[in-house]
Amino acid sequence: MHPALPAQPTRGDWRVRDVAAHLTIAARFSCGQVVREMVRARGDWNRMIHDSAVREASLPVGEIVANLRSIIGSRRLAPTPSPHEPLLDLLVHGQDIALALHRDRPVPPRAALDAAERVWTMRFPPRPWPLPNARLVATYVEWALGEGEEVHGPIAALLLLLTGRPQTAAEWAERTGEPWTGVTTPR
Repeated sequence: MHPALPAQPTRGDWRVRDVAAHLTIAARFSCGQVVREMVRARGDWNRMIHDSAVREASLPVGEIVANLRSIIGSRRLAPTPSPHEPLLDLLVHGQDIALALHRDRPVPPRAALDAAERVWTMRFPPRPWPLPNARLVATYVEWALGEGEEVHGPIAALLLLLTGRPQTAAEWAERTGEPWTGVTTPR
């Protein structure tokens, strides 16, 4: 990771340091801390995730990096219904950070496929973005879901599209030289 954690945004108003801090929360926060954060966010799941990450991002960079290192190998999960969220977070937010820093970060296709399946089926935590109104067809791995106009691309780019990042998906495919048939509009 870049030692300075630059301030450029990754998505919306999320900075690299916010995303880095967010990645550490699930493995470090107790259930009591999560409940307090949820009360502070007045029950809004997405606000709780954002605001707690921004608060954690106010820590010194060295502490954020130490927190990231401290969770390597952790099996501790956030209070969510699936053990797939850590994989999903690492793959998607890892790309958020890598693209903001103009770095390449390969995504293992099988891991991206598992994460894409999770996004497609997740009901909780609530997905703040709509699923694409298209049939998504992965190149290089056997995978297709959805109905409508076909969008072809590597599973990593389709995962980014599924998580509400259509421009990021196109940018990822372009940077890696992978085939991409286009960005689709949300449902």
